[in-house]
Formats: sequence, structure tokens, C-alpha cells
Amino acid sequence: MKKHIKITSLVSLVSIILAMLVMSCKKDETPPPMPLPAGSENTETEFQGNVIIVGAGAAGLAAAKKLEEEGVSYQILEATDKLGGRIQKDETFADFPIDLGAEWIHEDKSILNYLINQPGNEPYVETILYQPMNVKEVVGNNISQISNQDMVDYYADYITEYKFKSTTWYDFINENFAQQVEQNIIYNSKVTIIDYTGNQVVLTTENGIEYQVDKVILTVSLGVLRSNAITFIPSLPAKKIAAIEDVEYLSGFKLFMKFSNQFYPDVITCETSSGEKTFYDVAYGKESQDHVLGLLSTGISAEEYYLLANSDSIVNAVIQELDGYFNGLASQNYLGSYIYEDWGQQTYTQGTWTSDFQAASQDLIAPLDDKVYFAGESYSTHGIIPIQGFYIIRGSVQSAILSAYEAVDSLLE
Repeated sequence: MKKHIKITSLVSLVSIILAMLVMSCKKDETPPPMPLPAGSENTETEFQGNVIIVGAGAAGLAAAKKLEEEGVSYQILEATDKLGGRIQKDETFADFPIDLGAEWIHEDKSILNYLINQPGNEPYVETILYQPMNVKEVVGNNISQISNQDMVDYYADYITEYKFKSTTWYDFINENFAQQVEQNIIYNSKVTIIDYTGNQVVLTTENGIEYQVDKVILTVSLGVLRSNAITFIPSLPAKKIAAIEDVEYLSGFKLFMKFSNQFYPDVITCETSSGEKTFYDVAYGKESQDHVLGLLSTGISAEEYYLLANSDSIVNAVIQELDGYFNGLASQNYLGSYIYEDWGQQTYTQGTWTSDFQAASQDLIAPLDDKVYFAGESYSTHGIIPIQGFYIIRGSVQSAILSAYEAVDSLLE
């Protein structure tokens, strides 16, 4: 999932490095060739075989749409009973839809048009320029305000970011990808074996059903690949296993809490030795009457929260932390309602997203015998580099979609 959120970057040393990387990319990097978005070409493919896509997240759905437009026969095997992967939403918690997974558009809003081959810079959905100015940082047990000038300087150096105003990433993916291909999704089909020894690939699901196809596009998370939930025959090459293990992919969760009043700033970023820990106003820019505070916790902070008994205990601990920062206002205003979305301990994700600094090695993205191809975070070659005027961040939704286009192009060559 990429980072769903890049909020701790507002004040951390990591963000400074990120900004420096982006600026150096502007000066020095030459972008590798990129495919045009799906639908931008009407070339006919000579490939006459059939394809199975494993996973109905952003990458899987984008690959399916491109195959559909190329006239290639395909099916999608999805382990769960719903599409979207780590792109999910909740419409009942507040008076605006909440992104339970991917939330930020880590780019200029015009990337939305580029992904679906639409002209112009203004997308059809309304977006919010995300530049919060009321930001506090926590170092140790001390909380302090970051000056407006520091924030102005930060945004001058950092890439532009947006959020959806009244919709979500899920809506965008559903409208522009899923609706065109959902008829070919087979739900509750967890792939456990991929045998690519013969001329065709044989996939076996947990319930014993076998599928025999010419090509496979695998879009499962790195967490799933690391867990050995899928048996490969023959085994994955040692270099690919090492490449999978080398990519940073942290455990973590998102927590949303409802309050009667907004006693908190736009963002509270917390110093942490690994991953990130950030509180943020989820309703920022959304013209909401509800007050929802989110917590994004990955890496060491998430592991510490996991030591508690359950989600109720985690929420209680978080409220106590906030009380310490805001003189008991968290307890006074908490309405007792929360959403706890634990991506790190879910069977079909087992983590949050890949590091945005790391570009995948060739060993990671290489197909298996030109039969099994990779898309999503296990494919994307991009760290932070310019692509067609954009700065594509590895692990973002747009990175997953573009990786799917690349995988399909590679498969059809």
C-alpha cells in the first residue's frame, strides 16, 4: 500500500532526506521509459493466451482493465470477499467517507487524469490541497508547536499532495477500474500453489480448485510473499527471495476516534526510531461537522501498541497519551466511538506499505520464466523519480497502477 499517509514527514529527519531526494531527482534523474496509461493506445496484441491475475487491489484491477482493453482473456482470483485490497472506505462512522487504507494522493491532483488517460489538470472529482499549517511535534514526552514559517518552508521544498474532498481512493478505483472488470473476479479464492514448471502455469486455491493458464500477474503484498502463504513450484530463486526480504515493509494500523470538539491541531507528528506515528485531523478540508482524529502507527510504535490486550486497550492508551498532551481534553471530548483498521495483522496484507525511498531491484521485479509476472509493490521500480512530469512515490496507489500497466506491457511483448 504505499504509504497511506506521509504526515510524519512534515517535521522528521526522514522528510528532510525525502525533500532532498526529490530535489536531486529534479536535477539529476533521467526517468526510465513508462507505459502510457491504459486506453491510450489501440494497438492489437499478438498474445492469444489467457491470464490469471492474483489479487483485486489497485494493481490487479488496473492490470485487468488494460487486458480487457487489449482483448486478452483473463480472470482475477481474489482471496477475500471484496475488491480493493488496502483501498477500503467507511461511510457510516462520520458525515464524510473515511479512507481505511490508502488516503493521500502523493502527487499533484492531475495524476488522477493521467492514470485514466484523461486530458487536463483538473480531475473530475473534487480534491483538497493538503498543506496543514497547525502542526505540533512530540519529542519524548514534550509537545511543541512548529512555526508557520517552518511549515511554509517545508511545503516550498516538498512535493505537492492532495486528498479527496468528498470521495475516497476506493471510489476512484471502483469507478475507473473495478466496474469494468468485476465480472471476471472470482472471490474467496486464496491461491496457495503456483506451479510454473510446465508450458502453462497451474494455480491451486485453498479450496482445491485448479486453474491452468498461459500467464500469471501476481499482485499480492510483500507481506504475503514473505509469509510463504503461496508455494512456488519450482521455488522462488534465491535472489528474488533476498530482494523481497530487503524491502522495508512495516506492520501497522490506522485508528479513527470521534470527539465532540476539536481540541487537537491539524497534525501531531511523534518522534520514533522506526516507521511513523502521526495523529491527524481526518476531517481537514472536508467541511465536516464531525470531529475525527486519526492515528497512523507503523514500525516500533505499532509493535508497542500490539503488546496491549485488544483494540479497546489500544484506544484507552491513546486517549491517555492525548490527555497528557492536552490537559485531559481527550477524555472529556471522546465520544466512545472508534474504527481500528489493523493492516499489519490481517492475513491478506500482513503489513502497511513499502518504503518510498527504495526502488525495487531487478531481482525483485523479474518474471518467473516469462510466465509469472509481478505488479504492485513487489514490482514497482520507482523510488522517487520524475515520470511524465510527476514524482511517483513507490508504494503509492498511482505507483501500483502504473506498475500494472508495465507488467501487462511486459507480458504482451
